[in-house]
Amino acid sequence: MAFSTIETLSVYCLIMSLFRFKFMNYIWQALFMVLLINLQSYIMRNEFSLSYLVPLITILLFAIFFKAVVKIPLIWSLIVTVLGYVAYAFLQTGLAKLLFGSIAAAQGEASNGYLLQFASGLITILLSVLLYKIGWGFKFDFERLRFKFEDMLMVLLIIIFLVSVSVIFYYNDLFVNILFFASVMMFLLYYAIRKEAQEDID
Repeated sequence: MAFSTIETLSVYCLIMSLFRFKFMNYIWQALFMVLLINLQSYIMRNEFSLSYLVPLITILLFAIFFKAVVKIPLIWSLIVTVLGYVAYAFLQTGLAKLLFGSIAAAQGEASNGYLLQFASGLITILLSVLLYKIGWGFKFDFERLRFKFEDMLMVLLIIIFLVSVSVIFYYNDLFVNILFFASVMMFLLYYAIRKEAQEDID
């Protein structure tokens, strides 16, 4: 639970920093959300042996949090959550390759898994602080972005992603993980950059 808390909190910090929100403003609410996410993760993994569904549920809980607490519109709550989660998963997959050679090796021993969680969580939190301090990230008025056909397509793509991520984690192939998360991250970054540029023009 301790290492999962570091990991989940780092995803929260990364998402907030990427979209220029000060993560300390909602830290107590975030800690409560982190506890809920960790509890559902523990139950799904240990009681029901459904670990491949944990990322899907985690993403949905994050999206609900950003909608209800940070007051981001639902569509953008899903987009920022998926982008942050994918960026973190890409970083963690790279670290697993660097430290252990494969995800299977990282999961082979409990100590390896804890080390991977701690290292990726700490690096992500430090990176988030750095991103916020230097002013990198997306800053635009979510409320001004109207729900158009393009956004409906994004919802469909996110649903496909949520299903795909469960399948990817079920098979746990390192190369497929890296390729999949890199592709989704690049696509969502492109979409967010284009939306920011569109708002500047408007």
